[in-house]
Amino acid sequence: MKRIIALIILVIPGVLAAWGIKLMRDMAFGILQSPFNQLWLQFLVGFILFLGGLGFIAGFILHRDRKRNKVQARFKK
Repeated sequence: MKRIIALIILVIPGVLAAWGIKLMRDMAFGILQSPFNQLWLQFLVGFILFLGGLGFIAGFILHRDRKRNKVQARFKK
């Protein structure tokens, strides 16, 4: 049960990061999505979603590895 919950916790930010990449790619090709009225705003939201999703996943993995004592000395608390 814990593994399923952990998977769900990682899937949601992963989907948000993927959507952020899609928004940035669409901006590069000049495709404007419906909730946005400017291309630069679309890119900015996509970039924030990408960084947020990637940061959450990276923090989750770092926290897990710290608990299992599998990180280098400079990453330990």
